[in-house]
Amino acid sequence: MTQTAPSLVELARRLGVATEYEDWTGRQVPVPESTVVAVLAACGLAAGTEAERAAALDAQDRAYWSRPLPPTIVERAGAQTSFWVHVPHGHPAEVWLQLEDGTIRDGLRQVDNFTPPFELDGGLVGEASFELPSDLPLGYHRVHLRSGADEATAALIVTPDWLGLPERLGARRAWGLAVQLYSVRSRRSWGIGDLTDLTDLAVWSASIHGADYLLVNPLHAAAPTAPMEPSPYLPTSRRFANPVYLRVEAIPEFAYLRKRGRVRRLHDHVQDRCARADSIDRDAAWAAKRAALHLVYRVRRSAGRELAYAAFRAREGSALDDFATWCALAEEYGADWHDWPESLQHPAADGVADFVARNAAAVDFHRWLQWQLDEQLAAAQSQALGAGMSLGVMADLAVGVHPTGADAWALQDVLALGVTAGAPPDEFNQLGQDWSQPPWRPDRLEEQEYQPFRALIRTVLRHAGGVRIDHIIGLFRLWWIPDGAPPTDGTYVRYDHEAMIGIVALEAHRAGAVVVGEDLGTVQPWVRDYLRARGVLGTSILWFELDRDGDGGPLPAERWREYCLSSVTTHDLPPTAGYLAGEHVRLRDSLGLLTRPVEEELAAAKTERAAWMDELRRAGLLGKHADLDATVLALHQYLGRTPSRLLGLALTDAVGDRRTQNQPGTTDEYPNWRVPLSGPDGHPILLEDVFSDVRAHRLAEAMHEHTSQPLS
Repeated sequence: MTQTAPSLVELARRLGVATEYEDWTGRQVPVPESTVVAVLAACGLAAGTEAERAAALDAQDRAYWSRPLPPTIVERAGAQTSFWVHVPHGHPAEVWLQLEDGTIRDGLRQVDNFTPPFELDGGLVGEASFELPSDLPLGYHRVHLRSGADEATAALIVTPDWLGLPERLGARRAWGLAVQLYSVRSRRSWGIGDLTDLTDLAVWSASIHGADYLLVNPLHAAAPTAPMEPSPYLPTSRRFANPVYLRVEAIPEFAYLRKRGRVRRLHDHVQDRCARADSIDRDAAWAAKRAALHLVYRVRRSAGRELAYAAFRAREGSALDDFATWCALAEEYGADWHDWPESLQHPAADGVADFVARNAAAVDFHRWLQWQLDEQLAAAQSQALGAGMSLGVMADLAVGVHPTGADAWALQDVLALGVTAGAPPDEFNQLGQDWSQPPWRPDRLEEQEYQPFRALIRTVLRHAGGVRIDHIIGLFRLWWIPDGAPPTDGTYVRYDHEAMIGIVALEAHRAGAVVVGEDLGTVQPWVRDYLRARGVLGTSILWFELDRDGDGGPLPAERWREYCLSSVTTHDLPPTAGYLAGEHVRLRDSLGLLTRPVEEELAAAKTERAAWMDELRRAGLLGKHADLDATVLALHQYLGRTPSRLLGLALTDAVGDRRTQNQPGTTDEYPNWRVPLSGPDGHPILLEDVFSDVRAHRLAEAMHEHTSQPLS
């Protein structure tokens, strides 16, 4: 195989682009040169020829020495961190800090830096280094530099060394429900689970069964056009939420609506239609709900409510304006902004302001929807805490966004275009995965002081006591795939995890929230150690907890991780009743996803289940002739034998559901993210039925029993 040109290797190294990587078998795999060139192009660098690489390296050097300060400096609390400054060679450098509260700190100590000066445009630029004080408060500060008449400033972010669990949780463990909200319908919802259903479920699980949190699927916004994207993990925006989750009748102005009869008719029609369907019909639900919401939007607001709306708009600023504008544009031109007139393809494009002026009411309607979502999310969290939860709602943060959506349009200057994020081949998917999502550009994030990322995390945690970060490994490195290439021809791109994890920890610290990282799959061992050292919890799924250093059988409960959220199953597998019956194998077989004969897969699944049954019996949790319900109960009781600080119970397990919510590797071949909550017989059940379900009561009480006492 041809060796990669040294100039390309050096350029890739500077941008954090891997030219080789270790695959899931431990083998070193060289990255095709064409992949490296394409990924560098997505970062704005032409690197196809030796001349282009030489020019790019020279431009990199010039950009570095032209910058007086790093664009963003990150310090961990209590650490000794130094940073460089650039001034004309031989000139003095005066450096001071302005803290977030306005306090000025000067007297920074200069430390040795023997880097020789650099010739730039006929002059010499010198480099000096300064050390930050180790006692700086957490927060977003500024570094200032003065040299002669020249001044410069840069962001300084001081992050927690350790996050851990909020003090209000105390020394005990906590349990919570994991819920796909869209599937949890009630008698008063509009054919799809909503934020009032979320509130009611939180109050029930907390007040009756001592639950401390409610983990909900990502509530990120989808495009407001049909067909609405069903996957909560492929949103149009992660910053804003999906108004399909609003409860119309919970909006204060609904009480003053004169046409409430029309709203009732819309509600009854969509409820009847959805009750007769075998899957969640988002388009029908949204069409009815949008019509009703528009009626409520037109109700005159009180002076106090107008003030509250104005405060919300001011707080959210231009990001809200951009999102609302995109939604109105999508309704006019379609949900793919690449197909819009060129004058509308960027928030700053010439035609956007004119469109907003001509469609002010349509844009404002989408702003108003986000205000209502903010209020109903706040109410859900408030009532969850009021009912006794120590954490309340735990949000879920998707990896990325839809390539044609609102965030991809509004944030295109900080996203990498011409590539998509995904995953390399692994034991479970040997073709790799392409998630079709544009990734962050690490260099642009740093240049923008991580502002888009900071705003995202702050928003997700505004009305939540925790966040689960899907594929948290993506904050360390992410698999980039050039457009048109298979996932096997991608490569890793490295992010500044000190900054990314540090910002998450800082925002969570300020919100008093816990952070759970989904760290399943191919993960470098040091990454889990790093997350543990920063107080970020991991994720353990019982079926995947195997003794890889021993015989490959079940990992004994006492050896599970402490700083972890542990559960029996996940939304990418069938509920436990279905898993025990081998439904995951039969479903994959029916969809043509197996890589070996179905008989072999079923036999392997049977062996795996038998090993776990033996482990349950060894632990004294399962009798020899236990039925299905007793087995499901024993599996959840086994979680209580682990040291894990957070335990999770899927609502589907609580009610005996068997159908999986999502089958990886499919889109429309299976009704992913459209399966209503159902009982053991496969018939959909309503939220009200959950509250009186004997099976749900028994499992919830088992979880409560294991978390009600302090840790020994």
